[in-house]
Amino acid sequence: MMIRSRPAAALAAGALLALAGAAGCSATVQDDPGRVDVVAAFYPLQYVAERVGGDAVRVVNLVKPGAEPHDLELNPGQVAEVSGAELVIYLKGFQPAVDEAVEQNAGDRVFDAATVQPLADATGGNHAGEPAADGEEHAAEKSGAAKDPHVWLDPTRLATIADRFAERLGKADPQRAADYTARARTLRADLEGLDREYQQGLRDCQRRDLVTSHTAFGYLADRYHLSQIGISGVTPEDEPSPQRLAEVARAAREHGATTIFFETLVSPKVAETIAREVGAKTAVLDPIEGLQPGTDGDYVSVMRTNLTALKTALSCT
Repeated sequence: MMIRSRPAAALAAGALLALAGAAGCSATVQDDPGRVDVVAAFYPLQYVAERVGGDAVRVVNLVKPGAEPHDLELNPGQVAEVSGAELVIYLKGFQPAVDEAVEQNAGDRVFDAATVQPLADATGGNHAGEPAADGEEHAAEKSGAAKDPHVWLDPTRLATIADRFAERLGKADPQRAADYTARARTLRADLEGLDREYQQGLRDCQRRDLVTSHTAFGYLADRYHLSQIGISGVTPEDEPSPQRLAEVARAAREHGATTIFFETLVSPKVAETIAREVGAKTAVLDPIEGLQPGTDGDYVSVMRTNLTALKTALSCT
């Protein structure tokens, strides 16, 4: 995963970590001493922790609903949560502030979802023959890393993460290990059912090219034999250059794209600009990095909404 250099943010994060160290583990409030305190770095991992843990865990999500998780900055209370958690589930490389808090405060009380299966290259989801999005290239130059963290958009990969998390949670709470394994098995069945819905829904489509504002859908595209043309890189705040906008517009015309996708947590302006230029419409394709405030949905329901949007945009029968 590419991490941009932000010296001021790093200094701020260091100050917060120092405050958290002074506060100690007692800063974490436990609602029920009989439950395992789990800190989740962002929503899909919260979903896994809650489904696998059930009523035996208390899960705190570090990202507020509606917030963009890529550039999360932690306040002292959040760092204290990491310090006091019995288990932290995160994805190393996705959120630099969380990585730092985990390294300095969590010890071995961690589960890193990035270690379950090898991460794909960030450019892997781009359309064959298309250049990488600007943000990917620039970030790769700065950090020396170019991996796509958005593994949860392939439900079969998320199922495997849940299986491994159940094993790790069972080590932290051996008395209920069998319960965690059973819940992970139930979650796997749900996610494999979702995978079948995608396989069937995207089997026969007139088009198979996705033009997306944020290059987050490489795993989904690979799983369901689609091609992704990303406007910006895997970090949605990366600003595409005029050259990149022209390249995407050209590719959209060549592949007959009728829809330019944007996501819920960032501005749709760039997608709207491309859509106007090529005579397409826009639609939401949610990377499920965080739920919107007040939503009653969950990972599975949002994935189904995404499937409906894809079938419409790609003219699937």
